[in-house]
Amino acid sequence: MRSLILAFSLATAPVLAQQPPLRTVELGAGMHVIRAEVADSFATRMQGLMHRTSLPPNGGMLFVFDEVGTHCMWMKNTLIPLSVAFLDERGAIANIADMQPRSEQSHCAARPARYALEMTQGWFAQRGLRAGARLRGLDQLAPR
Repeated sequence: MRSLILAFSLATAPVLAQQPPLRTVELGAGMHVIRAEVADSFATRMQGLMHRTSLPPNGGMLFVFDEVGTHCMWMKNTLIPLSVAFLDERGAIANIADMQPRSEQSHCAARPARYALEMTQGWFAQRGLRAGARLRGLDQLAPR
C-alpha cells in the first residue's frame, strides 16, 4: 500500500504543483494581441510556467516585479522553450533572451526592468519585435 501511495504521489506531483488560473491582461505589440497571465506575487513569480506542456497561441505570462531592478529568470522545472522580454516601466523592451527547458542558467535584464514577459520561444523574433519596441496595456495593472 505504501508503495502505491508513493507512486501516485510521484506521478501526480507536477499536476498538483500547478497553480490555479491567474488573472489575465491583454497586451499589444504592434498589431499583435497578447493574452498574458499575470504573476504579480512572490508565489506566482516563483511558480511561473513550471510544469506546463504548452501555451495557447499568443498566450504568455507577465511577471510584475515589486520594484524596478536587474531581474533574472531561469527555467528550472519549465518544460517548454520560452523567450523572455524584459520591459521597463513604460513597456519598452530592454532585451529578449531565449531560454531552454529545465535549465538553471540565468537570463537577466540588460537594464533595470519592471516586467518580464515570457512567450513561446521565437514569438518575439517571428513578429520582428526587439529591444526598443513598446508594448501597450501595462496601464491596466493596478499598482501594488
